[in-house]
Amino acid sequence: MSSSEPATVLVVDDEPDVADAYAAQLQNEFIVSTAYGGQEALDKIDDSVNVVLLDRRMPGISGDEVLEKIRDRDLKTRVAMVTAVDPDFDIIEMPFDDYVIKPVSRDDLFETINRLLTCSEYEERLRRYYALTAKHATLIANKPESELTNNDAFNQLKEEIERIRQDLDQTIANFDEDDFAAAFRDLGMAGPPEE
Repeated sequence: MSSSEPATVLVVDDEPDVADAYAAQLQNEFIVSTAYGGQEALDKIDDSVNVVLLDRRMPGISGDEVLEKIRDRDLKTRVAMVTAVDPDFDIIEMPFDDYVIKPVSRDDLFETINRLLTCSEYEERLRRYYALTAKHATLIANKPESELTNNDAFNQLKEEIERIRQDLDQTIANFDEDDFAAAFRDLGMAGPPEE
């Protein structure tokens, strides 16, 4: 997803009226599609989908099973369970990014999607930052300082590292505990980095 194009959201609910109502609320801000069951969701989901709003209790393939299959496919899609199922301890091991209990307001939908998109952007920037700092460290370890100082590409690399670091710091300043969990899920971390 580029910053100029809207995010793609897949709304999955076995009640067409509910899925269509959510889609109608979101369609002016996002590219929205709907699926009225687990198999239809699995048929529609691919790397182009940024966020899935997923009902848990559906006939046939449940939302829990859809979530498992999404993660098995190694898709970078963020998933929010949007459900009437009250959470129990079984959610501890479930690899979703957010859990929203119905009824859900329009504001709740937008807040959830925007938070998950922010987490995705943060993760992408963090990966980019890591790749750039690895290049920086490699060059510092293998080139004389005089060559580094006079190299335009190296100086641009340092500037980009600093810009991304500032972006990361600004984003992380607005994170709450749930945001940390969602942002670091794909990185295999449970929460914010230790300081």
